[in-house]
Amino acid sequence: MKNIYLIIAVLFVFASCTKEETPKPQTPTNTDTVEKIIQINTSFGTMYMWLYKETPLHRANFLGLADTNFFDNTTYHRIISNFMIQGGDPNSKDSDPNNDGSGGPGYTIPAEIDTSKHRHARGEVAAARLGNAQNPLKASSGSQFYICHSTSGTKHLDNEYTVFGKIIKGIEVVDAIIVQPKNASTNRPLTDIKMDVNVVEKTRQQLRTEFNFEAN
Repeated sequence: MKNIYLIIAVLFVFASCTKEETPKPQTPTNTDTVEKIIQINTSFGTMYMWLYKETPLHRANFLGLADTNFFDNTTYHRIISNFMIQGGDPNSKDSDPNNDGSGGPGYTIPAEIDTSKHRHARGEVAAARLGNAQNPLKASSGSQFYICHSTSGTKHLDNEYTVFGKIIKGIEVVDAIIVQPKNASTNRPLTDIKMDVNVVEKTRQQLRTEFNFEAN
């Protein structure tokens, strides 16, 4: 009888240990950060833009305008080979080409120029602005922006205009737009090149795999 009690006690201890040592199921957690980027659709293809966090005023402004469809149906109203393509003017939505380049949302953005972090180069995105005589503080247009076509053609703009973003996919769209027929005196395309701008969300892993881009 004593042996039976001993066997029962051993089995009880074994069962208790087994229960305690069984690992609890782990709830998977996703710690990958989701980032907002800009998608620019045109008839020549789609571009994706990263907005620099080092220029927070420009970044927040562009995201806000894109979220409210401000840019939709605006055009690239100025194209210059080996230099840049410029767009984002709400005036370009109307039928009068003569007022393109003079419009905006009704405000400017304080300059966030820092060439130690961002310089003009192929694919970089910067804010247009009025000249120094009218605008000595180099405040940016509230909506007009340009995408650099070449590094050599735009590096002289360093320290003059705020660089606030970068095309991380689709730079070949700029190559296609910039060679379109245009008015020789105004550099405006003879046929409207409209854009549709959206905010899209990607994880950092998606940015690596889809865009070969490492978010900071």
